[in-house]
Amino acid sequence: MENQNVINQVNAQLKINKVLYTGNVLTTGGRDGAAKSEDGRLNISLSSPGGPGNGSNPEQLFAAGWSACFIGAMKHNAATLKIALPKDLAVNAEVDLTTADSGFALQARLNVSLPGLTFEQAKTVIEAAHQTCPYSKATQGNINVVINATV
Repeated sequence: MENQNVINQVNAQLKINKVLYTGNVLTTGGRDGAAKSEDGRLNISLSSPGGPGNGSNPEQLFAAGWSACFIGAMKHNAATLKIALPKDLAVNAEVDLTTADSGFALQARLNVSLPGLTFEQAKTVIEAAHQTCPYSKATQGNINVVINATV
């Protein structure tokens, strides 16, 4: 059995009531390596952005996860708000790898398409989702985020 010592632990001021799911992914080789989930459902090659290789990069994976979660949050909130969402709703997430005075950083844009809704309905659902989505919560105050709506 390996010795495991906690190197750094940051505890948020958030009381967790119940863990619903744990994503367990082993990554080797960094940006030019591979990532495989414990259950085998995710098994991908990784490539640096703009570099050689056929794999995905962390920014693409983050964009995919955030946009999927954001759609789930919109659906969850729309039901409570009694707003019927269109079947063809979509989120195009753009995640930029940037440099800043402090070093590397991320910034993002969520381009939300809600055809058939009024702008006010879209705004209400998007604002509620941004307060509910765990990815949005994790980024608030940490990176630049712009949310655009198309109705």
